[in-house]
Amino acid sequence: MNAQSTAEFSTGTTPVLSVRDLHVRFGSEAGSVHAVRGIDFDLYPGRVLGIVGESGSGKSVTSLAVMGLLPDTAKITGSITYGGKELLGLSDREMSTHRGSDIAMIFQDPLSSLTPVFTVGDQIIEALQAHGTLEKEAARARAIELLEIVGIPSAKTRVDCYPHEFSGGMRQRVVIAIAIANNPRVIIADEPTTALDVTIQAQILDVLKVAQKETGAAVIMITHDLGVVAGIADEVMVMYAGRAVEKGSVNELFTRPRMPYTLGLLGAIPRVDRREKASLVPIEGNPPNLLADPTGCPFSPRCPMAESSCLDGEPDLVVLGGDHRSACRRHADLVGVIDASAVFPVPKVPDMALAAVPRQERSEVLQVSALHKHFPLLKGAFLKKKVGDVKAVDGIDLDIREGECLALVGESGCGKTTTLQQIMELSPQTHGDISVLGTSVKDLRKKSEVTALRRNIQLVFQDPMGALDPRFTVFEIIAEPLRAYGITGAEQESRVRALMRTVGLEPDHLNRFPTQFSGGQRQRIGIARALALNPKLLILDEPVSALDVSIQAGIINLLDRLRADLGISYLFVAHDLAVVRHISDRVAVMYLGKIVEIGQVDEVFDHPRHPYTRALLSAIPVPDPALEKSRQRILLTGDLPSPLDRPVGCDFVSRCPLLAMLPERDQQRCRAEEPSLEQVDRLDHRQACFFSESPVLATSGVIPRADTSSVPHTARRPS
Repeated sequence: MNAQSTAEFSTGTTPVLSVRDLHVRFGSEAGSVHAVRGIDFDLYPGRVLGIVGESGSGKSVTSLAVMGLLPDTAKITGSITYGGKELLGLSDREMSTHRGSDIAMIFQDPLSSLTPVFTVGDQIIEALQAHGTLEKEAARARAIELLEIVGIPSAKTRVDCYPHEFSGGMRQRVVIAIAIANNPRVIIADEPTTALDVTIQAQILDVLKVAQKETGAAVIMITHDLGVVAGIADEVMVMYAGRAVEKGSVNELFTRPRMPYTLGLLGAIPRVDRREKASLVPIEGNPPNLLADPTGCPFSPRCPMAESSCLDGEPDLVVLGGDHRSACRRHADLVGVIDASAVFPVPKVPDMALAAVPRQERSEVLQVSALHKHFPLLKGAFLKKKVGDVKAVDGIDLDIREGECLALVGESGCGKTTTLQQIMELSPQTHGDISVLGTSVKDLRKKSEVTALRRNIQLVFQDPMGALDPRFTVFEIIAEPLRAYGITGAEQESRVRALMRTVGLEPDHLNRFPTQFSGGQRQRIGIARALALNPKLLILDEPVSALDVSIQAGIINLLDRLRADLGISYLFVAHDLAVVRHISDRVAVMYLGKIVEIGQVDEVFDHPRHPYTRALLSAIPVPDPALEKSRQRILLTGDLPSPLDRPVGCDFVSRCPLLAMLPERDQQRCRAEEPSLEQVDRLDHRQACFFSESPVLATSGVIPRADTSSVPHTARRPS
């Protein structure tokens, strides 16, 4: 590049990366899959491009094409230029001079991105020396500096640790440190926060902003979380069926979407900043098979606005004004439409018959009292000796009433899953007590009694594919619990067909195998199986975390309808607190095996009292650029302490943002005494913090309130 273009390149007047008419095809036994179809975009220094869309839309394939990491069998055409230099056609050796130094990538799974047999310092040093002439000592000093930049505590010591000695969030920080090691001009982040807790996600997004500021890089953020996009992106590109269907500034696209697919994605997201419990907008159907190029708009089979002209060739991505573009022939009909329910049919959830019955008058479905689960810590090669306990669950008290949904929330390692396992086990040896429909597990003497009680509690797993036996048909999967309890013949078949209809599946598909269904349909099959024995309580372990937002909305609506129709109760575990607010009646916040706050969901979300609850809520992304970019977050330092090394006194003392602001006498109390759950001034709201009334915590705005004054309750429906 000449001097003038170099100056333009560094100041942001010229794109650092340009992609033109990018096409990617993969060969398969059925034919050629056209995964990316004519993508165009420019990336400017210091700016963030968010790429969103459902699984299979071509987001990750586009990023891998830019990095030159697609397999040799992929056929790539078009143009990818970096600083004016064409990258397509370069050999792997030639591309390696740019990969890692000019263009870096942060992958979704940090554990598979790091080599387990090398220390994290060695892996950062390798990245530095591969693209520079640093001596080992200088490279090591730079590695320590990079670890400090991304927020690794005690970097001089941790530089010699191996990846397995770090938590998931810390490993992702190491991957970011490797990515920014050579001050790249482009950073591609492919779902960098998907598998992380909300508090760790907030930390990682903060680290990404620091990394971008340190390097001045342009960033491509690939994610399915529109709240993350709202907070970090400058421009957004929505992809569907391998091509861009809408592009524009983040404010324009979120407030004035002009493509039904974009509007549907926004309507499918539960909002943590709104108390209203309205049905979400599901986008019915599945993305098209790209073995053959669509002959019309690829979204038309799922679009409620589709008309005959939509089938006459694919619409072009036309300019609507400024940088806003849309690939929809009916974009003009969407002017002023900001409510997705005005376009998409939204199933109305009937009112639950028990809604008018006060909670204290409903029958008790589950009662958990003083539940403990301690795992012995053993030491010794041959003669094992107990040297301590790991207190995974340390005194849990909760109850669930008929027709009620209680959510358990907290970071990974807080004891949620262990609590579920103890409840499902129904063991008379349980340390504590568990009562189901008034029957205590302590009173069970025979295996048949445990079996009879267990039919009232069923579990829906996080991964529907891992929970369903691929060798069984759908009929066999749903009928299995019926056979186990002696239901056979015509009654069994009738029940299975009724369950398929209940969860919104076609009874004619009973002879298909799980692999022939989409992810959302497989989760519906899992729910149908759980409902087979008419249980009184469903335990839902992250039931929607593995699904796209469009499919997630349908499953959440289904769970709402089942609760209204059947009066069933839920124990719901999730890390997505927006989903928790939408579906739950009550919420319990767990930390290191204990409940630190519990109460009505709106009460806890609107008036959080414990510092940990406030930190969780402040970390939730909100799909509103104006709110998301103006809010203040409470960033927790470090990770959840190990149960092997619990703090003395309050369990939260080592991470509490309030502690440093308290007088020394109060700090000593937090370090020496363990607070218990105490009633606050509102009904059914308890929390475990000595200083929840402190003026430091009295600030509002943990979750900014959405301004709904300009949002009509019934937006006009396009004709």
